[in-house]
Amino acid sequence: MNGPAYWGIAGYPISHSLTPRLFEIIGAELGLKAQSVYLEADSMDEFEANLKNLQGDIWLSCTAPLKHSPQARLAVSGPEGVNAINQLKRTNGVWSGTSTDGVGFVAACRHIGVEPNGSILRMRGGGSAARAIAAAWAKEGGSIIPDEGRRELVGGPWDSAIISDGEADLAIDLDAAAGGGESAELPAKQQVSISYGEDATVEDFAVIMLAAQHLEAWKRLFAPEKKDEMPSLSEILEFMSSE
Repeated sequence: MNGPAYWGIAGYPISHSLTPRLFEIIGAELGLKAQSVYLEADSMDEFEANLKNLQGDIWLSCTAPLKHSPQARLAVSGPEGVNAINQLKRTNGVWSGTSTDGVGFVAACRHIGVEPNGSILRMRGGGSAARAIAAAWAKEGGSIIPDEGRRELVGGPWDSAIISDGEADLAIDLDAAAGGGESAELPAKQQVSISYGEDATVEDFAVIMLAAQHLEAWKRLFAPEKKDEMPSLSEILEFMSSE
């Protein structure tokens, strides 16, 4: 298998992103190389303008505000209920994509010792990451207490997992600003954040989740045929910590 011509990150802000390094780490383990790119774009028009100079296949992780627009502009559909993507792949001019925010969150929770099945997640927010996390958490047998944020968590495949109260095992404020923005304190046994800044380390949950959802992207979209050859989440974090 050959790698793409390019891989990297798209969205805004992205200067602090560890994603291109994650591409390099997993790619090196699989014997694949590509040119890393940072496609800074705060609109789909700017994203497509940046792509005009990049010929050939490309693998991208997408962050805000590009998680919804690719569905219509590139004819890529997100998972049911989530209706957004955070991973894009162009092969021979054809786009495909998926969302790995939810499965990455679940994998990161297990890494820190929180099993979703039977656990209660208190979650503030209703955007694409919130919907992806809600879908994955519910699928794994967890319950969800939605807290009011900028956007309401609409109905979806997670409806049967919604409860009104209880002692939350884990909390997350998905309205925290990107780049390490401060989270609102939520009542729970433990609170985590998926927003990280330039001083983040592999001990931060946000970095653990980033690595987890990126690994899932390789398994599900970028190179599923090499799934059995990929490093584990723990190995990826070890590579990152040794730098």
